[in-house]
Amino acid sequence: MTLDRDAIETLRGVTTATLTTILLKKGLRNVWIRGAMPLHRDQPRVVGPAFTFRFVPAREDLATPAAWASPISTRAAIEAMPEGAFAVIDAMGISDAGVFGDILCARMKKRGAAGMVTDGVVRDLAGVLGTGLPVWASGAAAPPSVAGLTFVGWEETIGCGGVCVIPGDTVVADSDGAVIIPAALLPEVLAEAPEQERMEGWIVDEVERGERLPGLYPMNEETRARYEAWRKTQ
Repeated sequence: MTLDRDAIETLRGVTTATLTTILLKKGLRNVWIRGAMPLHRDQPRVVGPAFTFRFVPAREDLATPAAWASPISTRAAIEAMPEGAFAVIDAMGISDAGVFGDILCARMKKRGAAGMVTDGVVRDLAGVLGTGLPVWASGAAAPPSVAGLTFVGWEETIGCGGVCVIPGDTVVADSDGAVIIPAALLPEVLAEAPEQERMEGWIVDEVERGERLPGLYPMNEETRARYEAWRKTQ
């Protein structure tokens, strides 16, 4: 469940917008996690393999403070996370119970987690921000998770923000939100993404020089020839 350093560095240079375009061309339309935006305005892009957490609706005999000491608990799951993992938390979009607070986020940060993304909310917002853990969520709420959720397991297939996430998929998150790259498609994305970024950067430069969009974006044959000639000079 690890990504090599080269893969991480490549994806750190690729926007989530570009990734959604590449994946769309491969037939995947549903890869952007809804309801998850960076809590810190200046949060840089973060990349890591998905480590999944699953909540279900609260049931009063299960969702209690005593459950926090259970062998099946968010605490146990955090201790199972390998360094560099990106926590992906299925909270079913519930916005009135915080999945994690400052203590759990601090522990994830200490264990070397890459970041956390959830379609739910966090609690202890100031404390969470103070941990330095990169977090993507839909906001904050004071009540604890057991006020609205029951934690049932980790490292299984989940749905987060309407997206299917399988442990070991790659998460890339930036100011536009979080995108999931299926493990089987990662090699293709790594091969294509830098060129897509280079091409779009060239197009932006052409727009700045006053070029009209028809024939430029998308490229016609003449424009592509100009682009290929430019590429050879780089």
